[in-house]
Amino acid sequence: MSNKTAELNTQWQVYAETGNAAVRESLILAYAPLVKQMAGHLQMGLPAAVEIDDLVGYGMLGLLDAFSKYQPHMGVRFEHYAAMRIRGAMLDGLRQNDWAPRSLRRQGRRITQTLAELEAKLGRSATDQEIAAALEMSVAELHATLNDLRGLALLSLDQPLETEAGSGVLGDTIAHALEGEPGERYERQELLAELAAAIDALPERERLIVSLYYYEELTLKEIGAVLGISESRVCQLNTRAVLRLRAKLAAVSGVDRGEA
Repeated sequence: MSNKTAELNTQWQVYAETGNAAVRESLILAYAPLVKQMAGHLQMGLPAAVEIDDLVGYGMLGLLDAFSKYQPHMGVRFEHYAAMRIRGAMLDGLRQNDWAPRSLRRQGRRITQTLAELEAKLGRSATDQEIAAALEMSVAELHATLNDLRGLALLSLDQPLETEAGSGVLGDTIAHALEGEPGERYERQELLAELAAAIDALPERERLIVSLYYYEELTLKEIGAVLGISESRVCQLNTRAVLRLRAKLAAVSGVDRGEA
């Protein structure tokens, strides 16, 4: 156990026993970097118009909410509990200050539906050229649209995912499928198996990006450096992968396609 961890454990014990305000403030300051880290990672998948300071502000509200509701006897590390609250607060803040026009949401649904129908017909992953042709747009227009959709695709990961095999949240389920987590119920196992198969069927580069972004938690910029492509191209491939996963699950299990 590191000195920092030991110190935090001591502070938690003191706070649990006394509720001391100064200790609480010290703990909040100790976990503030977690908010900034999560905000930075989340911002990489959002339009430039979304300010990181806004995300940090939403996240701090989530951190404070976590402090008010966390109980050490829950058997969950505070970092894990707080991370869920922080991310949820950031996404709630984004939704309450919605930047996406309805036309963009319609376009997202159109691409997802087209992908489902096209890949069911082809029996494989469609290329950019095939997707663009089915949508009656140029490849350049498709790439531009995928860039515009990146925030909606990210938010769609935190919408409910319903299939005949079970339910969950797509973003968390992707991470569990990549990790190989077995799940607690048979239905959950079925959902993870379906999603793992869908991830497996992604084109190699998209599959790698999904793994690096949702499991290894690299930023889009870091992924671009690893793959030797631009951050913009990583964004396009990441967005397309998310839409493709929703489309594939829709084709096999009747998934609610969501807003993106």
